[in-house]
Amino acid sequence: MERNFKNVLVISFGFLLLFTAYGGLQSLQSSLHSEEGLGVASLSVLYAALIFSSMFLPPILIKKLGCKWTIAGSMCCYITFSLGNFSASWYTLIPTSVILGLGGAPLWSAKCTYLTIAGNAYAEKAKRSGKDIINQYFGVFFLIFQSSGIWGNLISSLIFSQASNKVELPEENLECCGAYDCTTGTSNATGSAEPSSSLIYTLLGIYTASGVLAVLLIVIFLDQIKSDQAEAEKERLEAPSFWATFLATFQQLKDKRQCLLIPLTMYSGFEQAFLSGDYTKTYVTCALGIHYVGYVMICFSAVNSLCSLLFGKISQFTGRKLLFALATITNAACITALLLWKPHPKQLAVFFVFPALWGLSDAVWQTQTNGLYGALFEKHKEAAFANYRLWESLGFVIAFGYSPRLQVHTKLYILLAVLALAAVMYGVVEHLEERSSPRAPPAAAAEKENVGPLTQDTHM
Repeated sequence: MERNFKNVLVISFGFLLLFTAYGGLQSLQSSLHSEEGLGVASLSVLYAALIFSSMFLPPILIKKLGCKWTIAGSMCCYITFSLGNFSASWYTLIPTSVILGLGGAPLWSAKCTYLTIAGNAYAEKAKRSGKDIINQYFGVFFLIFQSSGIWGNLISSLIFSQASNKVELPEENLECCGAYDCTTGTSNATGSAEPSSSLIYTLLGIYTASGVLAVLLIVIFLDQIKSDQAEAEKERLEAPSFWATFLATFQQLKDKRQCLLIPLTMYSGFEQAFLSGDYTKTYVTCALGIHYVGYVMICFSAVNSLCSLLFGKISQFTGRKLLFALATITNAACITALLLWKPHPKQLAVFFVFPALWGLSDAVWQTQTNGLYGALFEKHKEAAFANYRLWESLGFVIAFGYSPRLQVHTKLYILLAVLALAAVMYGVVEHLEERSSPRAPPAAAAEKENVGPLTQDTHM
C-alpha cells in the first residue's frame, strides 16, 4: 500500500474511533445530565471554548508540535470529556468541556494540514494534480468518518436496551412530553426510568477505550511529516500574525453580504443544538426512554450523510436557491408539527420521521452554506470561513445556553423566528448578487453559483 494513503487510512480510522465516542456522548448529554441543565450547559461551554480555540490555537500548536502530535494531543482532550462523565458534576463536566473545546480546532486544522501535505507529496511523486489527490484523500476520510454517528449511537442504544428497569409511562406523565413539557429546567418530571449506574459506566468505559485506541493508532502508526514537506506549510501558517488573522475575521464584517449571512450561519448552530439537546430529551427520552436516543440519532446521521452526497451532486443542476427553499420549508414544517404533536409510544414511526427530515434540511445547511461562502468570498476565504465557524459556534453556545431555562415551545418559536430571518436575509444576499453580477449564460451561472471550498469541516 502506498505510504501516504496508509496515513490517510490511519487518520480516518483514528477520527472514526474518537468521534464514535464523542458523537454518542453529545447526543446523550441532555438526557443523562438533566439536573439543573448540566448536560446542555457543558455543551454550551464546549462551543464557547471552541470559538476561542479557533481564533488562536491551531497555528501555534501545529508550528510547535507538528501535525502528528497536535492530532494526538487534541484527541486526549476529547478523552478527558469521557472521563468527566464518569462522575458528572459542575466541577468535572464544565472543566473537561473547556478542555475538549480548546482541543477541537487544533485537531481539525492539523488533520486538514496533514492530508493536504500528504496529497501534494504524492501528487508530486506521481506527477498528478495536487487538487485531485487532495480531493480523493478527503473523500476517503469523510467516507469513513461519517459512519461514526451511526456506531456511537448504536452502541449507546444497544447497551441501554439491556436495562431491566424500563417502565410503561402512564398517560398523565406522557402529557409532560413534547413542546409543552412539564420540566422546570432542573429535571425531567415525567418519571421516565433512568438507566442503571452499571450500564452508564459500561457505556462510558467503551467510549473512553475507543478514544484511547484512537490516540494509540495515531501515535504508533501515523508517520510524522518530513521536515522538508512541512516547511512550506509552516511558512503558510506563519505568514499572517495572529492579530492580523483575528482582525481580518472582523474586518470581513465590513462586507454587508457577510453581515446578512450571520442569521443563516447561526441558525445552523441553533437547529443542530435543538435536535441533540431538546428533541432527544423532551420527545424521545421522555416518551420512549433513553435507549431510543441512539436509534433516533442514527436515523438523522444516515439521512444527513446520504443527502449531503446527493445535494452535492444535484446542486449543479438545481442551483442552491431551490435547495435552500427546500430546507427552509422542511424545517419550518417540522417545527410547526413539533409544536402541535403530542408524542406517544404508540406512534413509534413518527419519532424517526422528524430526525430524518431534520437530517435532510441539515444536509442543505451544511453543504450549501459552505458553498455559498466559497462562491461569495472567493478572495477572502480564510476570513470568511473564520466567520462561518465563529457564528455557527455562537449559535450552539446561545441555544445550549438558554436550553435549560426555557420551555420547548418557546425554543421552537425562537427557532422559527431565526429561520424566517435567515431566509429573508439570504434572499437579500441573492438579490444583491444578481444586481451586481453581469448576465451570464445559464450553465456558467450555475457553475459559479455552486463553487465551494475544497474541504470545509463542519464537525466538532
